[in-house]
Amino acid sequence: MIVDQRDPTPLHEQLATILRAEISEGKYAETGMLPSESQLQQAHGVSRGTVRRTIETLTAEGLVYTIGARGTFITKDTSGGRR
Repeated sequence: MIVDQRDPTPLHEQLATILRAEISEGKYAETGMLPSESQLQQAHGVSRGTVRRTIETLTAEGLVYTIGARGTFITKDTSGGRR
């Protein structure tokens, strides 16, 4: 899945959908964390603000949590419960 700039769905919602799917598929299971904000920004062709809003959404859903200056980590319970 890719972020489609022409799609009327907000970019942060598109990116959240992509990351939810990748998390559920186990794409980040080895490291237990998402790529950095700048890596996500480059990989998906979106702004840093879009990446941050996406991470805020996924955090509110209980899928990830952020530790300042360390990164954004996948919760062990990807059904929405925080560690």
